[in-house]
Amino acid sequence: MSADHYFGSGLTDLKLSMVGDYLRAFTTALSNRPYFERWYIDAFAGTGERTVKLAGQDGGLFEAPIEEKVERRRGSARIALDTEPRFSRLFFFETKKRHVRALEELKAEYVGRGLYQPNQITILREDANAALQRAGRWNGWRNVRAAMFLDPYGMGVDWATLEAIQATKAVDLWYLVSLSGLYRQATRRVSKLDEKKRAAITRMLGTDGWEQAWYEDTSTAGLFPELSGGAERTADLNRIESYVGRRLEALFPTVLGPKRLHNDRGAPMFSLYFAISNPATSARKVAAPIARHILGSGR
Repeated sequence: MSADHYFGSGLTDLKLSMVGDYLRAFTTALSNRPYFERWYIDAFAGTGERTVKLAGQDGGLFEAPIEEKVERRRGSARIALDTEPRFSRLFFFETKKRHVRALEELKAEYVGRGLYQPNQITILREDANAALQRAGRWNGWRNVRAAMFLDPYGMGVDWATLEAIQATKAVDLWYLVSLSGLYRQATRRVSKLDEKKRAAITRMLGTDGWEQAWYEDTSTAGLFPELSGGAERTADLNRIESYVGRRLEALFPTVLGPKRLHNDRGAPMFSLYFAISNPATSARKVAAPIARHILGSGR
């Protein structure tokens, strides 16, 4: 592949294994419903693979040293392409030129192996927010059931995009929210919360109500209240995470999770949510138990 994509840790392995487990269950559940096309949509696809550096270790009295090595592991795009039963169509969105080139090579590989026809794999060098908002207005969703993975760079998903996804009434969504990103943008003192940070959080959550929910006026506290700096963020990670969940529940008929994901040092980084856009009870009965099991087991 033309572009090495270095990223990830244990939490990357975990989130991809959970999504991969769901994709297999999703296509299996739909395999006896040929009247639906089975779609996979990856809004921030990367290269389809990831390159991981594994640190070496010094040898001990009875152990030989381990040299540093580099491994290629499957990214979300390759996991989707490998899913059995196979998807009818797969859509990969990516804006970086070298990542698009790698995805094109990945497509050529699977088409060359006879696993897919060229028109079954679509790679779009386009901003996912604009594309998905446009797709939400398409009138052909009634014949489609789709699994979508939103794993944005930072806080890269607009609330308007989530509204468009919900409007399809055909998408099962796995959404990885940057909990650490929200926590950083929501500065401790409101005086440090500039308009750019405010706009970014509001764009992601679809409301400015978060500021009232997360901040309290502390100006009367202390011996010198005039030096206190005004309102401060009193919301911790748990309250921020719960607020995100309530926003999603106000939009989607069914929301499960989140599964909080930590980096290799144990710091909380992301919250993985599952949302069903289809309000039908039959859709919830199929998808929700599978997703609940995956979220609960950490697989």
